[in-house]
Amino acid sequence: MTGKFKIKKGFTLVEILLYMALLSIFLITLVDILVSVLDVQLESQATSAVDIDSRFISSRLNYDILRASAITTPANLGDTANSLVATIGGVSYTYSLSGGNLVLNDSSGSKNLNSSESTIASISFQKLGSAGGKETIHVVYTLESETLRASGKESRTIDTVFGRR
Repeated sequence: MTGKFKIKKGFTLVEILLYMALLSIFLITLVDILVSVLDVQLESQATSAVDIDSRFISSRLNYDILRASAITTPANLGDTANSLVATIGGVSYTYSLSGGNLVLNDSSGSKNLNSSESTIASISFQKLGSAGGKETIHVVYTLESETLRASGKESRTIDTVFGRR
């Protein structure tokens, strides 16, 4: 028998379906991993923004209160206010909340102390200490991230005390 056999090249329908099923499983797994990585990045970004801003604000308040010659607002021991006015080198420094930002007003103008990645939900300053002594300021503020995560906004309440020397 000297017949010619034709060899068909290509894939059978079963092989194509099997490859497509394996490729679909691979792509679904890859997309799931990518979504998880993006969620972790958002969590990290929100936490980082709140951490960095809270450290900066606390450091700046501590720096200014330490070198203040007087705290005029809140006025009396035990008083609580939503702004802080300190006199440093004859210049009035005012910390106040405006539109979700902690704003510092001094002789050089206004500056937002938190970044655009976070907002200040609330802030209060309470003057503590003893009569005739150096004032101590109890500060409580709540920072919220602007980054929306699956679990909501990152929020942290800072409750600390700064004293004059």
